[in-house]
Amino acid sequence: MSVDGWHTLLVLGGIRSGKSEFAESLVADAPTVRYVATAPAGDPEDTEWATRLAAHRARRPGSWTTEETAANPGRLVEVIAAAGPNETLLVDDLGGWVTVLLDPAHQPADDTATIAELAAAVRSSTARLVLVSPEVGLSLVPTTPLGRAFTDALGATNRAVADACDAVALVVAGQTAWLKPTTPAPAHAVPPAATSPEAAPSRAATPRTTAHQAAPAQAVPADLGAGDVTLPEVLTPAAAPVPARAASDEPGTGDWAAPTMALPMIATGLVIQPGMELPMPDDYTGPQAVDRLATLDIPGAGLGVLEQVVGFAAATQGTSTPRPWDAVRVLLIQGDHEGGASAGATPGESARRARQARAGRGALARLAAENRAGLQIVEAPASAPMEERPALSADEVEAALRYGWRLAEQAADAGVQLLVLAACGAGAEAAAAAVLAATAGAEPPTVLGRVVTEQGEIDDAAWMVRCAAVRDALHRTRRSAREAKDVLAELGGGDIALATGVLLGATARKVPVLLDGPVGTAAAMVSRDLAGQARHWCLLPDHGGRPGVRLAADVLGLTPLVDLRLDLGEGATALAALPLLRSALTLAATLPVHPSLGGPGDEGDTGERTGTGDRIGGDDGDDDGRAEDEPDFAEPEPAGPGPTTVGADEPVLPGRRAD
Repeated sequence: MSVDGWHTLLVLGGIRSGKSEFAESLVADAPTVRYVATAPAGDPEDTEWATRLAAHRARRPGSWTTEETAANPGRLVEVIAAAGPNETLLVDDLGGWVTVLLDPAHQPADDTATIAELAAAVRSSTARLVLVSPEVGLSLVPTTPLGRAFTDALGATNRAVADACDAVALVVAGQTAWLKPTTPAPAHAVPPAATSPEAAPSRAATPRTTAHQAAPAQAVPADLGAGDVTLPEVLTPAAAPVPARAASDEPGTGDWAAPTMALPMIATGLVIQPGMELPMPDDYTGPQAVDRLATLDIPGAGLGVLEQVVGFAAATQGTSTPRPWDAVRVLLIQGDHEGGASAGATPGESARRARQARAGRGALARLAAENRAGLQIVEAPASAPMEERPALSADEVEAALRYGWRLAEQAADAGVQLLVLAACGAGAEAAAAAVLAATAGAEPPTVLGRVVTEQGEIDDAAWMVRCAAVRDALHRTRRSAREAKDVLAELGGGDIALATGVLLGATARKVPVLLDGPVGTAAAMVSRDLAGQARHWCLLPDHGGRPGVRLAADVLGLTPLVDLRLDLGEGATALAALPLLRSALTLAATLPVHPSLGGPGDEGDTGERTGTGDRIGGDDGDDDGRAEDEPDFAEPEPAGPGPTTVGADEPVLPGRRAD
């Protein structure tokens, strides 16, 4: 699992360069890693080599599993080809693999064909894959035929695998240089516009994840029209974090993402525990911003329910004049649930959606591009059938929570002002329904939406299977604890656990979050027991017509801003509503005060006004010949109700100005 968008990565380096340590650090936060060891055991009497292997093994976390492929070089190809989209593989290293490939015990063999098979397996792999290999291109030509055969084979392997991988890194003396993609632009740079298909590079030259980089050319997805050439910004591992903007950078605008307080830490990292004291939004700036709207030169009744957006932005930014969110990042969490929770889902559909987003296609990627938002695809660990056993182990829950927290911290460090939480995974809605049932006492059938097939038809049989899975899971856990981590382990699974970590980390760094869909709202429900402040940093643009989201919003006190009932996939509805939210903030930040309350007058009105609206000099535009000291005519009070009277059954909008 990588937070940076790439799927397959080749790490090159010389002997003792630190390449293995660097590769291990890239997957250190993955809940589970399959370590593929390729080196042969060696001479039993070579104690120094045995010591090196033992040091390698001791460095691996206990949650990793190890698979030896030294007995058969073709086994590595089989392992990579069979790995699923939710798996993380670390292959260390290809030098050992080539050594086995050239072993006389495996000859005669077509070494070139075997290398081509390895490259093809890497290119088509759906798993997160990191391969380590010695770089032999800088060394001298060996003096022996066997040595030359080894360098030739390893050089050919490195070239083939590098061509197949999304990214390539070279480690020299512990320092990393990214060879593919090239050096990126700063994280806040605007993504480049794509070029025409004729100018697009080949698949071998272009990584699957378009990158946070100023590439000279970029392929246009096939489903875009001639005028649709903007692609969303998809993060890659080469993007260096940008320091968070300090409050002093722009006086009076508040601090977007400042560190908050010392949190409990142990040797293994952050401790996420119930009852954490995280920051709250500002208690005063939100109401002040809403009250200020009543003074602006807005015709009519004003912003209506969008006043909530202004109040929310003001409280989370710490200023009564909030700015529209410019730096936005979408976190797309992809993680499937096994068992009855995914009944009716097309196998591999969520992985296809994730690949589609990486390539800049689909509703989420297109809306992200339209909103100038970065897009980060994150893979969550697969969740076991909750009706049979816990969806995750306790260790996997801890790792997923910390990993989600780290994602939010990285976003804050990069200057992100708003996170949009999105998810795509088979069985996610059923898992969210189980979490709601466990935390809010809901009946599963009432919060589990209908199952819609790819053809747009209602699949009631699949819906009943999902309901039965949630029912059986609740029955299995009826005597289990209902604390946050227990709910995540038993019912929630990897995607909801990771989303919960994102919400907690965003709260700690004062980054607001747009929720959209069952995974985000279920994570918000769980986060209440870990840090009750998290829900106050969340905004729900729309419920999307999902009953589970409606219930969670009611429990959390989140009022959906619109009722569009869009069903474009989790996260896409929030992006569709984002321009409307930005428009409300733009008006609140730029409109002047009404002239009657001391604001500037119309064009040509050169007179100043006091705070009560009285003029001081200047032509008032009245041409009735009255003296300046003559009192204005006052309209008598009406004897009874008039046409401007608000009826008892008509709601009075907050902040409405009486003209």
